[in-house]
Amino acid sequence: MRLLNLRNLECEARNGCHWRLARQCLGCSRAGKLPVAHYLCVVTCVSILLHTPPAAAFPWSIDMFRGPTVQPLAVPPRTMPAGTFPTQGGEPSMTREAAANSLQNPVSPTAAALHNGADLFATHCAVCHGPVGKGDSPVAARLHLTPPDLATAHLAARTDGYLYAFIRNGSSGMPALGDAMSPIERWQVVLYLRQLQGKENLP
Repeated sequence: MRLLNLRNLECEARNGCHWRLARQCLGCSRAGKLPVAHYLCVVTCVSILLHTPPAAAFPWSIDMFRGPTVQPLAVPPRTMPAGTFPTQGGEPSMTREAAANSLQNPVSPTAAALHNGADLFATHCAVCHGPVGKGDSPVAARLHLTPPDLATAHLAARTDGYLYAFIRNGSSGMPALGDAMSPIERWQVVLYLRQLQGKENLP
């Protein structure tokens, strides 16, 4: 059996080996295998065991308990998971046709709202639709479905609710942006589309 000195004892005690060391030291002492000077290891080991507080009292053992908690769905998601319905906030799923008849734009066409809509359009939409919605972006020719001109009379005749739901839900040729923008941001994009169609002007 290897001899244990105070340095070994201190290092291993820090690693949670208190009981194992105590058994080793006591066993060696009873067998007469350790000189008198090494009986001190038995005293030290027992002292550590008697004065070490339980692990639950260590300050670092309750850091996660004291930390902030985030409950699942504590904040309603921008798009509700399939088969769920929000009890507070959030938006129920709705088809474009249903939204066309029931949703109205709650955002006034202020300069700030229109400018923010333009910024959001440049971030999320211009990559396919082009900088002013003409469907002439550099990647348009490589897409399976060519993006339409958003200023055409056909799209201008659609209601705000239809455009809003189209942005949120997407289609077979366009990804859904419901999780990329908040409801207010989507409505601001609708305002910007109306500006491109000549229906909204900056105040």
